[in-house]
Amino acid sequence: MGFFSDLKEDLSQAVNELMPEESLEDAAGSENTEMEVPEVSQDELEAMLADLEVREKEKEAAAPVREEPQPEYTAREEAPAKYTREEPVRSSFSSPKASGIMASDETAVITQGMVINGDLSTEGSIELVGSINGNINALGKLNVSGTIVGNSKAAEIYAEGAKITGEVVSEGTAKIGPSSVIIGNIFATSAVIAGAVKGDIDVKGPVILDNSAIVMGNIKSKSVQINNGAVIEGMCSQCYADVSPTSFFNEIKKANKNK
Repeated sequence: MGFFSDLKEDLSQAVNELMPEESLEDAAGSENTEMEVPEVSQDELEAMLADLEVREKEKEAAAPVREEPQPEYTAREEAPAKYTREEPVRSSFSSPKASGIMASDETAVITQGMVINGDLSTEGSIELVGSINGNINALGKLNVSGTIVGNSKAAEIYAEGAKITGEVVSEGTAKIGPSSVIIGNIFATSAVIAGAVKGDIDVKGPVILDNSAIVMGNIKSKSVQINNGAVIEGMCSQCYADVSPTSFFNEIKKANKNK
């Protein structure tokens, strides 16, 4: 019953605080007069507590229900997939143009006597007079009069007095000067060969072999012009020509069988 005793004392203190000041002064002035605190029975206290509990429940029931804000979900937009142009199977050396970046007008110059060990990539052009031991990837033109040990790729490639060991890939024209030596395959849209090439030449357009050209390898092209004095050791095929000789003769063979 300690709880009810404490509650009784709290109620008595509340009654004292609510009494007028005059009554408190009179009670203090009279030594023989004692302040009477109304007695509260246990049943009355229990009834008061029950009444308070009922009132609290009524307040909670009457209070408006607060709805928690629901998170708004929006449809997630997926970023469009990026598709890159596949490089031709004929060349294993990827092109920087596949990224869709336009070539700049800047030109990087590798001067004579300068040696670079490592790959070189630029969005502009390259003027190579020195030496590089690594791959070259340029969006612009590549002018070579030095030495390259590695694969080379550019929009256009001009070699004059160059020594190149590696694959040469040109998005446009490839011109190999009289004093140039290429040990590797050449891929281009068109080609003019006046130097020495040890490797296959795969060109979608025309190929011109000047009188000083020396080619040791097979040639695939749309058309071939061989000037007097050029030396070729290999097969020559116009597989990119508009007319297919194989199809032409197969049709003749079928026509003869039908007769």
